[in-house]
Amino acid sequence: MPTTPIGGIFAAATTPFTADGALDTAAAVANATALVAAGLKGLVLVGSTGEAPLVDDAERDALLGAVRPAVPADRWLLMGVGAESTRLTIDRARRAASLGADAVLVVAPHYYTGAMTPAAQEAHYRAVADASPVPVMLYSIPQYMHFALDAEVVGRLATHPNVIGIKDSGADAVVRDSYQTLAPAPFAVFTGHAPSLRIALATGCEGAILATGCIAPSLCLAIADAVNTGDEARGRALQQALTKLATEVAVKHGVPGLKAAVDAAGRVGGAPRAPLLPLPAAARAHVEAVVREVLAVA
Repeated sequence: MPTTPIGGIFAAATTPFTADGALDTAAAVANATALVAAGLKGLVLVGSTGEAPLVDDAERDALLGAVRPAVPADRWLLMGVGAESTRLTIDRARRAASLGADAVLVVAPHYYTGAMTPAAQEAHYRAVADASPVPVMLYSIPQYMHFALDAEVVGRLATHPNVIGIKDSGADAVVRDSYQTLAPAPFAVFTGHAPSLRIALATGCEGAILATGCIAPSLCLAIADAVNTGDEARGRALQQALTKLATEVAVKHGVPGLKAAVDAAGRVGGAPRAPLLPLPAAARAHVEAVVREVLAVA
């Protein structure tokens, strides 16, 4: 595990599959090696971008075991372990720790959305954090959860010694700001929303975990550098390019579009797993054109 506090730009990695639909660990290792070489501070495996609902537990273990040696000790390797039951989430966290994950990313259970009251959210995360051998990062993605993690719950969980931060993939700046306001340091607030990367970093987020980091890591890092150096004009121009990538690929085409974009960027995206369908030829050509345009910026 890195000795420095968690922060910086991470990639939310895609999960590559072979032509017959099997897990492609060699491609995953090659992708991870390239992303680390690009300068990213960490990777997340089997999150939303990594087709988490479509990857079984044996594949999760195989993927983490293969990628771990490709990520140096000074970079963070997080594993998505969220499940609909607290019991399965804890089991996955323990397995991830045994295979070398530095921390685990835990999306809230959301199938029984109406039952996920603030009390239920807090009970779930406390049980996971108590049992996990490695630190826990909370994960709020309203697009899929159909709710955002309660800010007061996040503030209380931030005091748990085994909870290190939250990935907020929502677009609501008010919610993101509430996490920052209510959660005491050293709890780290990360954004997962690429179109607001510059603003999020400029207003105090410690980092970002981005699907676009798989496609244009240098662009994401350049935005962070522009924020750090106070170069607002450069930051705005770079953000415009990243926003186009996010909206024209991730928002419009989802995981199939992201995997096509990874291919276009020179790494291994491949086809998504059923029931997701590969992009039609016209959509793929559009994604490739957007990637070429954006990669020319940074």
